[in-house]
Amino acid sequence: MRKLPTRWTRTIVMAACLSMPAVAADDEALKKDLTAVIALQGQPCGKVVSVKAQSDNDHVATCQDGNRYRVFVNPEGRVIVQKQ
Repeated sequence: MRKLPTRWTRTIVMAACLSMPAVAADDEALKKDLTAVIALQGQPCGKVVSVKAQSDNDHVATCQDGNRYRVFVNPEGRVIVQKQ
């Protein structure tokens, strides 16, 4: 099984999520997208219940299980999910 398509899929999904304006931070679509990105990175979450936009490509997502993750795109264009 090749990993390259999975990486590109993650990058494309995350880029779409993070390109949304900050005013849509509580939008249900953004919550669903961030839930998917966190799951693709192998982190436990369940469902994102709130989102705080820090900048254009930087969000803090709070999951229903209490975990918080910073989801952002690094300078190389990779999607990063960091547990807070």
